[in-house]
Amino acid sequence: MAQKNQEKGVTGGAPVVTEPGRVRNVVLVGHSGAGKTTLVEALLAASGTIGRAGTVADGSTVCDHDPAAVRQQRSVSLACAPLLHRDVKVNLLDTPGYGDFVGELRAGLRAADAALFVVSAVDGMDAATAALWEECAAVDMPRAVAVTRLDHPRADFDEAVALCQRVFGDNVLPLYLPMLGDDGESVAGLMGLITRRVLDYSAGLPAAVREPDPEHLPAILESRNELIEGVIAESEDETLMDRYLGGEEIDTEVLITDLEKAVARGHFYPVVPVCAETGVGLDALLDGLVSAFPSPLEHDVPAVTGVDGSPRSPLACDPDGPLVAEVVKTTVDRHVGRVSLVRVFSGTLRPDQVIHVSGHGMAERGHPDHDADERVGHVYSPLGATLREVPAAVAGDICAITKSGSAETGDTISAKEEPLLVAPWEMPEPLLPVAIVARSRADEDVLARNLARLVAGDPTLRLDRNPETHQLVLWCMGEAHADVVLDRLRAGGVELDTEPVRVALRETFGAAAKGHGRHVKQSGGHGQYAVCDIEVEPLPRGAGFEFVDKVVGGAVPHNYIPSVEKGVRAQMERGLVAGCPVVDLRVTLVDGKAHSVDSSDAAFQTAGALALRDAAEKGQPGLLEPVDEVTVRVPDSSVGAVLGDLSGRRGRVLGTEPDPDAEGRTLVRAEVPATELLRYAVELRSMTAGTGTFRREFARYEPMPAPLAEQVRKEHATRT
Repeated sequence: MAQKNQEKGVTGGAPVVTEPGRVRNVVLVGHSGAGKTTLVEALLAASGTIGRAGTVADGSTVCDHDPAAVRQQRSVSLACAPLLHRDVKVNLLDTPGYGDFVGELRAGLRAADAALFVVSAVDGMDAATAALWEECAAVDMPRAVAVTRLDHPRADFDEAVALCQRVFGDNVLPLYLPMLGDDGESVAGLMGLITRRVLDYSAGLPAAVREPDPEHLPAILESRNELIEGVIAESEDETLMDRYLGGEEIDTEVLITDLEKAVARGHFYPVVPVCAETGVGLDALLDGLVSAFPSPLEHDVPAVTGVDGSPRSPLACDPDGPLVAEVVKTTVDRHVGRVSLVRVFSGTLRPDQVIHVSGHGMAERGHPDHDADERVGHVYSPLGATLREVPAAVAGDICAITKSGSAETGDTISAKEEPLLVAPWEMPEPLLPVAIVARSRADEDVLARNLARLVAGDPTLRLDRNPETHQLVLWCMGEAHADVVLDRLRAGGVELDTEPVRVALRETFGAAAKGHGRHVKQSGGHGQYAVCDIEVEPLPRGAGFEFVDKVVGGAVPHNYIPSVEKGVRAQMERGLVAGCPVVDLRVTLVDGKAHSVDSSDAAFQTAGALALRDAAEKGQPGLLEPVDEVTVRVPDSSVGAVLGDLSGRRGRVLGTEPDPDAEGRTLVRAEVPATELLRYAVELRSMTAGTGTFRREFARYEPMPAPLAEQVRKEHATRT
């Protein structure tokens, strides 16, 4: 760890706080490439947490320590980077901006009390960022905006602010305006609108505070009036607006106080221009995070229950209260083992403390319900991948613990004496399947261990061992997510390949048919003799299987009739034309022959299977494919493209309706064959610029078109 600290330029120890009021938990969100990780790095350097800022390009940043992030040149996982500013600990939570890693974003939102939206002055924002703003608004999460990349030749701060106001609303207003340097191009300072002072960065950080130049005053005055009106409109003092409109000069301290209250309540959203490379605005942003964003004391603690679901009284963010914490992220470090990033909501988490770890409600994702008592070893303050030991973590803080044997992402940590449970946050459903195959038997054992670790840490990754297709399928959020998962498996020493995903199909008869099964064999002095005749009729979809005995005269002895049924059922499981289970049949045993010595249970099982195969040659066997009911949630502007695409997937549109949870969005319901949905997660994202989502639920089986069914038969013949 010491060597890693030197490589990262870490100076000093971890910030330690003993009261929640001195903590700020801030999640940075925005589209990929907006500059979130670079901004975190600059803030760490500006606060003295690290000696110098690393870069994304050379893979030296604190937050992008994952090898996959270095390779892809973008964040792929949640990272925590605390710093100390004005004696307040600010836990910066850096999140990926790419849609495949939305699970990491959700974890960051759960751990935070406020969100800093990072918007590029060059590239603007994507639609997913706009949708995320609405999600934060729905839960009244306080928000602010940092406009980055001001040093770029194409940077346009005014246009970035105008875009934010169009997308986010009118209460998004700048606190500062960029001030150009003597060359007329570079940003050398900021003009404070409330204080009417200039922050001059010509000599670097910290900025020199001075009076504005005369040419700056008109711009300051115009923007200041709009800002003051916005702040006063959110003031709790109802007389303030009348006094302002009456010409009274409102005291600067009053404006600042009202501004901070409005931001903390989630009613006003300040914009701060920053340049990570030159340091412009970093100190102003840090001041705003500390003074305007709420402490954990102002944020409601999630509702808790007993581990059996019994109700419990609401908790407060009290270091002396019952211990309730949540694992927001789990990773496996090759040196220290399992590392759990933990948000403490109530109580205090201390080293050597015996805790109760509970995980419930995620069984369908491959996380069985579990409860265990464990002893905490050390408690750490994480700085990216670096773990710095601290004496405790109080309510409101974020920490890390290691070597927990059972803690998974989303689990609740509570006191052994009073086990409690926090309901897991909403996590997106992985909908892109990837089939993987270990190259050797030894790789299979290593793969099983590594998969267990990955699934424990990533709720957006689901593992499916399909008993019908005999494939090991990873359900991922998208191609980039799948690439990261495969990279991590291979980095763990697993040699593996991917193969096309096969959908579990069914076979059935298209017409009634008769079948004759004859198994007569002499081997080693022991004969095998069995003959049976059956009639096969197709049944309605979902009817299952019926076996009817109509043998007369004892042609098939009574004790061998179950053997015929067993043989028929076994052949139905093996399939007839494509290796898929056969369904929806009535098989009637009508005749047969037996030998008093050579007949046996095994012989009649074989005859029953042969009879079904014989009937299949005349019964027009066909394939059935699963059809899913799909609900697609898209912006109104994308409805036409989505409808056309669904039709091209052999989909049957059931209807459209306005999304009751979001204005400007539409729900499209359709029935689509599952074989057409294998890559729909990727293609829907492409069609809707990352804003479309969907969920699917099995509806029924329907006949597969003959050309497609023939292709499946050929592929099966090739494999066998």
